[in-house]
Amino acid sequence: MVDSPETPLPAARVFIVSDSLGETAERVVRGAAIQFAEKSRIEIERVSHVSDTAGIDAVIARAMDGGEAAPAVIVYTLVQPELRGYLAARAQGAGVAAVDVLGPVLTALEGVLEVPPRLVPGLSHRLDRDYFARVEAVEFAVRYDDGKDAHGIRRADVLLLGVSRTTKTPVSLYLANHGLKVANIPLVPEVAPPPELFTVGRPKAVGLTIDPDLLVGIRRQRLKALGLGASAQYANRDRILYELAYAWDIYHRLDCPVVDVSNHAIEETASRVLEIVRQRR
Repeated sequence: MVDSPETPLPAARVFIVSDSLGETAERVVRGAAIQFAEKSRIEIERVSHVSDTAGIDAVIARAMDGGEAAPAVIVYTLVQPELRGYLAARAQGAGVAAVDVLGPVLTALEGVLEVPPRLVPGLSHRLDRDYFARVEAVEFAVRYDDGKDAHGIRRADVLLLGVSRTTKTPVSLYLANHGLKVANIPLVPEVAPPPELFTVGRPKAVGLTIDPDLLVGIRRQRLKALGLGASAQYANRDRILYELAYAWDIYHRLDCPVVDVSNHAIEETASRVLEIVRQRR
């Protein structure tokens, strides 16, 4: 018996047209395309920085090339109403499906606010002072993660202290996205903290603590992920109690605020640290 050829999957091409980068529309398209995974073939192409009708005409021509074998959809984010109208009309005339992602939202907001939009392409991607501050803060958090370099104590806005697996690194990165330069310092009984911590670092320090039984579970999962035995000293409850007591001794010496991270999301812990920073300022 001769096997019958498999039925080819339906195919489509999606052209993302934008007067900026087109990232917004692409996220929408990919979010929709995943609903058709394993049932179709969808090719996505981004056409960025389209600023005139000639660019739109070129996309329409390409969209018509595929024929019935690979029909096209145009998804667009254009802020200029003239270009939006032109693309909609040309697509309709050519029989090409087109979806305006940005236009209806702009129109709705303009209606309720009674204020016209600025209609400037790419505003969300402008590299402003805040953007560079966040990038610098993230780089700082990576450089001074886990006590790698004590020089970060002087330059940091915030110092996060805690024993292993108290979310120091993810909280540091979250705060960095708020423009704060954060260095984190692990507290290990066998390793003395940097002397700078008790001088220039004192007014910047925030301690992190956690329920010991919860930490036992977290560390056991960590050991399991590393392929190590869960009975290692790292996850021993007595050892964890010893480490936490040592950390509290450091916090008392610094007279610093302490945040309990037990059963709290990274965002919640970071919000509490942000409150402390604002109060200090």
